[in-house]
Amino acid sequence: GGVVMPDDENFSAFIFKIQANMNPAHRDRISFMRICSGKFEKGMTVWHLQGNHPVKLSQPQQFMAQERTTVETAYPGDIIGVFDPGIFTIGDTLTSEKNKIQFEDFPIFPPEIFAKVQPKDSLKRKQFEKGIIQLSQEGAIQVFRQEGVGLESYIVGVVGVLQLEVLEYRLLNEYSSKLLMNQLPYSVARWVYAEDKKLIENIKGLDNGMLVYDKKDRPVILVNNEWSLNWILERNPGIQFLTVPADVEKI
Repeated sequence: GGVVMPDDENFSAFIFKIQANMNPAHRDRISFMRICSGKFEKGMTVWHLQGNHPVKLSQPQQFMAQERTTVETAYPGDIIGVFDPGIFTIGDTLTSEKNKIQFEDFPIFPPEIFAKVQPKDSLKRKQFEKGIIQLSQEGAIQVFRQEGVGLESYIVGVVGVLQLEVLEYRLLNEYSSKLLMNQLPYSVARWVYAEDKKLIENIKGLDNGMLVYDKKDRPVILVNNEWSLNWILERNPGIQFLTVPADVEKI
């Protein structure tokens, strides 16, 4: 509903990047934020809008190549990294407690390539699950689950094939988990919405597609191509099919 000015005294910032395992010896996770207004001071407590609770920003750092320096103060326009115990996601807003604003969500592009992944060694399931969750929080992949299927396998969606190679490499080198990966024949994803949930559970024409759920438990259909999507659209007039997941929350 407005613009945040850099000379506003109230603190505000947003998380735009998350990186796990920057120091493999410590398995640390750093969230990077851009300060938009107010003054940052080491150890300050801010309000996390998405978590709806206060957060103390510990171990603030700035990076130059492989070097890290501790940050005591920072100002609008500065980028700093803070230790993240796993509470932040990309697009999160941090503000002063007395002036709670929320920045618009980052756009999420619909994936066009899908694969079913599971650990090659069942004894590495915990490492596999941790790696998949952290990489999805970084924005490297989008993760979907099938109803009734446990955590031993996931459906991952990416925009380019290279992302699948990065996923396989990082899971092996950072989480010691080898992958079994089967690419799926789908190229179109649509988030679905209907006031009557039974309509979604019984979508007509989805014989050659798949109904899955994203990390926020929003239903998504995966189909082969636009022709298959149009076939489904014609047979389900009571359902809305949305390209961007944020649109589901606006309905």
